[in-house]
Amino acid sequence: MDTDWQDTAESITGYVFTNKEYLEQALSHASAVDSRQESNERLEFLGDAVLGFVVCQAVFERYPEFEEGDMTKIKSSVVSRKTCSEIAAKLDLGRIIKVGKGMAVANHIPDSVVGAAYEAIIGAIYLDGGIEHAKTFILKEVDSYIKTAANSTHQENYKSVLQMYGQRNNGGAPMYVVLDEKGPDHAKNFEICVELGGTRYPAEWGTSKKQAEQLAALSALIELNIARKLDDGGVEIDDDYGT
Repeated sequence: MDTDWQDTAESITGYVFTNKEYLEQALSHASAVDSRQESNERLEFLGDAVLGFVVCQAVFERYPEFEEGDMTKIKSSVVSRKTCSEIAAKLDLGRIIKVGKGMAVANHIPDSVVGAAYEAIIGAIYLDGGIEHAKTFILKEVDSYIKTAANSTHQENYKSVLQMYGQRNNGGAPMYVVLDEKGPDHAKNFEICVELGGTRYPAEWGTSKKQAEQLAALSALIELNIARKLDDGGVEIDDDYGT
């Protein structure tokens, strides 16, 4: 194995392999080897599973207020070809991947090939050093993607954030009170407010009870200084809202 290539590869991954063959296989595309068994395809398969496990565990531990559907949304966003390709590009894996002639066009290796190599490296680190080393490698780059996806999920489920806040701050479970209804049955609007810990927060109108409850929950979160509206129309939730 070329020691300069090996040193560069280990510098990029931040992990020193005991079994250097794992590293070489992880970075060998099928077009660069004599048989598919020598390529990184099997390691990619394993790495995808390890990546999914690490992300799921992180989400499960960090966001106890999220239901299964919320956690699935985050996993789907983070454990994707797009994310893997972006991380691989950030790590500059393209300059150390071994590919056959014709794979690179204008010195550019397809994003899918580079992203697959990222997952293969995860599988290689897992086999060489175990789950903790793989977890360290994964979270170093994936952590920001998890936070972004979770923040997006928060914006879709303000009720879950308020629920967790109430449970952790002795306020009990929030209650949603219907104050008014307007319009015909097929197009009714609802005015709802939140009561939490003996305090009633500003009411909001919605075209359904579900929408009004979400908006009322957001109103309460803003009053509690847990959420704030951004200039671009988005909403920012404090990471430590439950503490």
